[in-house]
Amino acid sequence: MEAKGQGPFVVECTRGPAVESRHLVDAAVVDPAGRLVQGWGETEAVVYPRSAIKSVQVLPLLESGAAERYAVSDEEVALACSSHNGQPAHVAVVRNWLARAGLSEDDLECGPHLPYHTPTAHACVRAGESGEAVHNMCSGKHSAFLVTAQAQGEPTQGYIARDHPVQQRVSAAIAALSGCDLDRAPWATDGCSIPTIGLPLSGLARAAANTADPSRLAEGRRAAIARVRRAVAGHPFMVAGDGRACTRIIETAGERVLVKFGAEGVFYAALYESGLGLALKVRDGATRAADAAIAAMLDRLGVLDDRDREALADMLDKPLRNWAGRLVGAVRPAQDA
Repeated sequence: MEAKGQGPFVVECTRGPAVESRHLVDAAVVDPAGRLVQGWGETEAVVYPRSAIKSVQVLPLLESGAAERYAVSDEEVALACSSHNGQPAHVAVVRNWLARAGLSEDDLECGPHLPYHTPTAHACVRAGESGEAVHNMCSGKHSAFLVTAQAQGEPTQGYIARDHPVQQRVSAAIAALSGCDLDRAPWATDGCSIPTIGLPLSGLARAAANTADPSRLAEGRRAAIARVRRAVAGHPFMVAGDGRACTRIIETAGERVLVKFGAEGVFYAALYESGLGLALKVRDGATRAADAAIAAMLDRLGVLDDRDREALADMLDKPLRNWAGRLVGAVRPAQDA
């Protein structure tokens, strides 16, 4: 259903004086009890959160005692929440973390790909490399899964399976924070091979709200959520990397907001000052629209101040250039959005 009669948020792409394309965005702003505060479009549409929910998926690492056993740093916690660029600093942290726990990159089951960061990918190609599992943007999260299994004396092989204890703990955390019955939800396989679970957009936003205001949760979970907040705010580069929306927004806003992108145009945001959660999904999955939508919604919800708007001006109204570098248009919220 559409939120309080309000249609979807619209991101438009202009070329010269004309609007060339429009992207429709569904979004929900929810409080920790699940009450819809504001919405655009279909707030109950079921979406796969994909990587947007990594700050929830990391909680078992912190709650199980595995983080203490292996002296997991805040930098590593931030990397576990990341969809990183595969830049040298990201890869070094993954390798060091696994080695300290008696594991190696051969234990990663996320699959290999070239670094998401273009200059780093070019360097790999020039070196005759085709990308490894440590370059996978989810290798930080998978390192957290492996370390947790190792600490619990569980098999590290097959940790990606739905019935593995690692994934059982992850799905339990998602169910608790979102308030959703996962037995009735669609389950599928994510790009990095772990389960991804369909949630109503409002349920995803409720998980973010319980992250923003965990006061109703048990003490151990509150402590884990506080650790995630501190780690992400302290190490925004680890959450994504150079040029990426998540890193830029967190660098700008600090501990006021946790934002995380997910594939196919999903964003998740914990708004700490208001205690609300925001989740959005671009209907056609376009990343360019998701980046513009998250920046615009944070601005409209009062998260950004004048300094923030100046720092993120090219996300709120992104210049569109052709291959010769000439300005030809813009990606921006529609005037009536």
